[in-house]
Amino acid sequence: IMDNNVEQAAVKSKLADSTTATATTGAAAGNGSGAGAVSGASGAVATPGNVLANANANSNSTFWKNSGRRVPGRPSPKRELDKSAGLGAGVGMVSTFRDYQQSVSDAWDTGDDEFCIISSSEAAAAAAGASDAARFSRQMSQTAALNVIETHSRSNQNHNAPKSAGECGSDVILASSRSSAEENREDRRSLPDSNENRSRLRNYPGRPQLQKISSNCQDGEYETKIEKFQVLLDSPQLDLVALKKVSWSGVPRKMRAVSWRLLSKYLPPSSERRMAVLESKRQGYQDLRHNYFRVDSQDETQQDTYRQIHIDVPRMNPQIPLFQQQLVQEMFERVLFIWAIRHPASGYVQGINDLVTPFFIVFLQEALTPNTDLEKYEMSTLPEETRNIIEADSFWCLSKFLDCIQDNYIFAQLGIQEKVNQLKDLIQRIDVNLHRHLQAHGVDYLQFSFRWMNNLLTRELPLHCTIRLWDTYLAESDGFALFHLYVCAAFLLHWKEQLMQQNDFQGLMLLLQNLPTHNWSDRQINVLLAEAFRLKFTYADAPKHLETKS
Repeated sequence: IMDNNVEQAAVKSKLADSTTATATTGAAAGNGSGAGAVSGASGAVATPGNVLANANANSNSTFWKNSGRRVPGRPSPKRELDKSAGLGAGVGMVSTFRDYQQSVSDAWDTGDDEFCIISSSEAAAAAAGASDAARFSRQMSQTAALNVIETHSRSNQNHNAPKSAGECGSDVILASSRSSAEENREDRRSLPDSNENRSRLRNYPGRPQLQKISSNCQDGEYETKIEKFQVLLDSPQLDLVALKKVSWSGVPRKMRAVSWRLLSKYLPPSSERRMAVLESKRQGYQDLRHNYFRVDSQDETQQDTYRQIHIDVPRMNPQIPLFQQQLVQEMFERVLFIWAIRHPASGYVQGINDLVTPFFIVFLQEALTPNTDLEKYEMSTLPEETRNIIEADSFWCLSKFLDCIQDNYIFAQLGIQEKVNQLKDLIQRIDVNLHRHLQAHGVDYLQFSFRWMNNLLTRELPLHCTIRLWDTYLAESDGFALFHLYVCAAFLLHWKEQLMQQNDFQGLMLLLQNLPTHNWSDRQINVLLAEAFRLKFTYADAPKHLETKS
């Protein structure tokens, strides 16, 4: 019995830590007859050298390593387990949701990586008790991510080898993504790991690489409409129905700011009252700033709201210098915070910050000359009065814009859940093959379309395309909430060919979350809107398509 116990202890010591290994071999050495029996019976002595060698061999094949280090997004590990073990039940555990939230508040810290490299020497040290000897490598995680994207892009290009002239743009995008991935890997090998390099090399999943804030390629097509807009806007009593009709197919840039104010019902139809209403609304917003925007407020709810906004705002359009300026971020924070305080039923929800951007850009364009480079424009050169006007107009237009979709941002975001289910039923009715393909590979509509509904496709399209899309949304006579459902359906059907070529969950999700819209212009948006209108005309008055099939 003693021999069997010693032999089992020696085997278990190969997977145990150094303390257990030492204790086991010590016990074996203390009983000479037991050790001799093991040697004679099994022909293999469980010496400390063998145990350590086996532990090294086993550790070399291990990629992940457990440690006491804090992991972003997870509750903080308890260091003194021996002390907490002696206390009563429940001590050392997360007692409230607030405690848990605080313990995972570093989930988005930029310096944390979960990939690590464990060398053979470190594995040996780990076997000897050095559990914190892991060396974390950002290069490995970034290179692995780039390799996945590059492989996925190459497979898409191979599937789409025979292309027509109209599809050549996607090849350019895939080629550029591969070349940029290769350049990034070369830069990462040669450049030091500084904050500047990280911000330049990091790609944010789901947010296209924005080429320009605005696109001039379609301006010529809208020039013929300027006269129509001018006649409508100069009339003493604006015909809002006529303005919506002419705006549905796109608004010229020089007429967009005033048209959006009118379409949002921020300005009255009467031309005589517009200036008075503008001055009153802008002064009213300044009063709201004075009364509501207090960062030092003792209200805990307001502090939590401001903290979340303060985290989210710097993440918007991280590759555009304009949105990284402190002045711009402070303007966004005030707009979002005051909106949240004035709408307690919903409050601030992540994603609303993206919906301020189109209004901000449109009103900023109005204040600058047409050829100004907005991406690198320095907001400090703009007079404070003009900045206040842009901020106030953005706030009031955002408030009007969100009125018809506020159920998207209430508790549990029930409006979005309902629209996602409607999108699923709509695709099942329109294209059952695509629907079955997604279902067969385990893709749930909520996994990709939640962001489409929550952010209104702002993260799927370049910014100038989003502005063109909102020309139509603001011109929708019955609100854009219903029409957006059909836009999302047309958007998904647009990628049917590429989706049907993906034969696994990973490929489908990678494509759906990084759709190649980088080179899209107003022309693609016009086609998308036309298809969405066709779907709405066909199915909106046939409610059976929203009923789940039995």
